[in-house]
Amino acid sequence: MSAPTVIWGAGAVGGTLGACLARAGEDVLFVDNVPEHVAAMNANGLEIEGPIAQFTVKAKACLPQDMRGTYGRIVLAVKAQHTPAATAALAPHLASDGCVVSAQNGLNEIAISKAVGAARTMGCFVNFGADYLGPGRIIYGGHGAVVLGELDGSSTPRLAETLALFRKFEPAAIATENIWGYLWGKLGYGALLFATALTNRSIADALAEPRWKTLYRKIGGEAMAAAQARKVRAEGFNGFDVAAFSAGGTDAALQASLDAMVAHNRKSAKTHSGIWRDLAVRKRKTEVDAQIAIIADLAAETGVATPAIRALVAFVHDVEDGKRPMDDATLDALAAAVAP
Repeated sequence: MSAPTVIWGAGAVGGTLGACLARAGEDVLFVDNVPEHVAAMNANGLEIEGPIAQFTVKAKACLPQDMRGTYGRIVLAVKAQHTPAATAALAPHLASDGCVVSAQNGLNEIAISKAVGAARTMGCFVNFGADYLGPGRIIYGGHGAVVLGELDGSSTPRLAETLALFRKFEPAAIATENIWGYLWGKLGYGALLFATALTNRSIADALAEPRWKTLYRKIGGEAMAAAQARKVRAEGFNGFDVAAFSAGGTDAALQASLDAMVAHNRKSAKTHSGIWRDLAVRKRKTEVDAQIAIIADLAAETGVATPAIRALVAFVHDVEDGKRPMDDATLDALAAAVAP
């Protein structure tokens, strides 16, 4: 594919990925809608901080409205709720034989493929830890799974090429024939993260709390039931065990999965989720509708009830609107609301 690789959305995920590719010698163009961030990158480069690596790379960056030309590979890394607007803006700049790689949370490949065509859409699953600190500054807090796949499960030259590129960022990155399975697995894990973000505890501390274990089982279980009903074989990663959260999963398996997720998150300098950061630090709306409410909507199409997922979405909205505080009592109230 033609260079440069475009990173559309230079926040936590896109900025970290693009900076590491640039450090490896790749030609990268960052596109972001925050003027101060674009100006800082052009003037001083993009600085990566944290325990994984500390470096600054020269960065070419522009605002979406200043974008010119067409490109073969555009990595989309905006928040899920901004996907429709972003795909509309990038579509004129995508080559006829190019593709959009969705390095996002949720099932954004559905919206992307509607906008640019399934043939020009590649699935991507990421679970590394990073946070946007401010203009030109990002913390890369911890390694995590990186998986790429064509939507139809095929093995293609562009998939192999893109995997080789992404391995310059994460050497353990893999390609899969079941990218939808990984995306649904991330939905289950992501639903748990939304629950932990209702408190001020770290991800690890919240997942380790015994009194919320039943709640986590219900939330994760509904997501996995929705995937199964849609005939998707969900995949586990970084401690999230699909079988443990599925029908027939044992209490021991559930505890082992929670313990593994706790251990994984304790290794990261990113102690709290991006969801928590949206609520507590940046005081803005989360991805809950685009990322989590869609689980309930898709489940309903197959007759699967998701009361815990719907309650979780409502509680997150309450916190966004200032109707509930971010503390243990709020997660206790959610647990009580979905109790038998």
